[in-house]
Amino acid sequence: MNRTYVHGYNQKENIRLQDQATTLVELLHYDTLYPAGSQVLEAGCGVGAQTVTLARNSPNAVITSVDISETSLAEAKRKVEMAGLTNVHFRQGDIFHLPFRPSSFEHVFVCFVLEHLSKPVQALNALKSLLKVGGTITVIEGDHGSAYFHPDSEAAHKAIQCQVELQRRAGGNAMIGRELYPLLCKAGFGSIRVSPRMVYADSSRPQLVEGFTRKTFTAMIEGVRESALAAGLIDQLTFDKGIHDLYRTAEPDGVFCYTFFKAFAEKT
Repeated sequence: MNRTYVHGYNQKENIRLQDQATTLVELLHYDTLYPAGSQVLEAGCGVGAQTVTLARNSPNAVITSVDISETSLAEAKRKVEMAGLTNVHFRQGDIFHLPFRPSSFEHVFVCFVLEHLSKPVQALNALKSLLKVGGTITVIEGDHGSAYFHPDSEAAHKAIQCQVELQRRAGGNAMIGRELYPLLCKAGFGSIRVSPRMVYADSSRPQLVEGFTRKTFTAMIEGVRESALAAGLIDQLTFDKGIHDLYRTAEPDGVFCYTFFKAFAEKT
């Protein structure tokens, strides 16, 4: 898929992605629904963290989930089988050169993929060619520039910036969420609608504090520690204080906010 996955392919990251998907189902997917019999392409399914939700939400749609990684596909298949779902088919393929005929799908779903690509508009154009006229694309991305919290911490912001910079050096964009509208415009889609979805976590929402603040976002930043230090982006004391301070926002008097962006568009 012509991408470098900055978070790495390992069991710890697999668990983090599943925690994220489980925690954010209602926020991100209450309106992810496809009609019975429709052909849906999930481009870049990874380990299937979103696939199970797609298949459950639209049990009578036919979902084709693709990824470039054989290892990720095997894990995605395992998740779907464990969930008892039978409406998903898996194919290995590069998002820029997928093995499907033009106009093969009524809908395309892309979640947390464009952020890892150096040519997101080219990817959107490739996916648009697989859509029927009048078909839709749904794109979900985060934006690390949207993170703010209490107590505030300069060290925490610097630690987050390390992840942003590492992703930039790998050819991606950790702040791509804010760009979905112009990216879809450049790719020639019509009827574009972007919906910001903010995660707000305080002690009155313990599931979000545990599932998102601790296990999703902070765990993600913590996971780039060695890479950030090796690249000379930050010193050890500052990074470790930043992680400590991010976990501090999960305490009873802490607050953490982060915004995802969900876009819908049509092939005209």
